[in-house]
Amino acid sequence: MTRAFQRALARAGLPKSRFHDLRHSAATFALAQGFTLEDVKHLLGHSSIVLTSNTYGHVLEQRQREVARGMDAVLGG
Repeated sequence: MTRAFQRALARAGLPKSRFHDLRHSAATFALAQGFTLEDVKHLLGHSSIVLTSNTYGHVLEQRQREVARGMDAVLGG
């Protein structure tokens, strides 16, 4: 699987990456789209919400800043 993935990346002109990075990308995209940590926990099969939060909490912080900027714009700030 790893070799096939690396060949696909090379054909697409993309840099080398680990197959496991797709898992991280999926979780990050899900959180950025508004899925909850609980949703992502189940998606990834994590045994604990703490593991999910420790791994992907930075995505939620970024999303919270985006929401705050949006609210600021709506309220005329």
